[in-house]
Amino acid sequence: MAKTPKIRKDDTVIVIGGKDRGKTGRVLRVDPKKQKVFVEGLNIVKRHVRPQQVQGAQRAEQVGGVVEKEGPIHVSNVALLDPQAQDKPTRVGIERDEHGNRRRVARRSGARID
Repeated sequence: MAKTPKIRKDDTVIVIGGKDRGKTGRVLRVDPKKQKVFVEGLNIVKRHVRPQQVQGAQRAEQVGGVVEKEGPIHVSNVALLDPQAQDKPTRVGIERDEHGNRRRVARRSGARID
């Protein structure tokens, strides 16, 4: 069973390792089994796509060619940006509120993330 990552969809992260080190972006999706995240505009890879007809199109348009999209980045190479100090990375802690619900907390500032 895969451990739930502390970084979630729509979080703002900074890349701390790899070719895009220092860049920030919004998490588009998370793959917990492979421990990968897809960050908007980072780790761009090119894929050659064969032309195919688009479903439901009025005309028979062909869509294909070289498509650029975001590639996966390992969770260990990204860090969450602190909600109070926007340019600083932080680790994520888990605290429980008075009802026993789990809340994510920034370790750097102690600010609540969600």
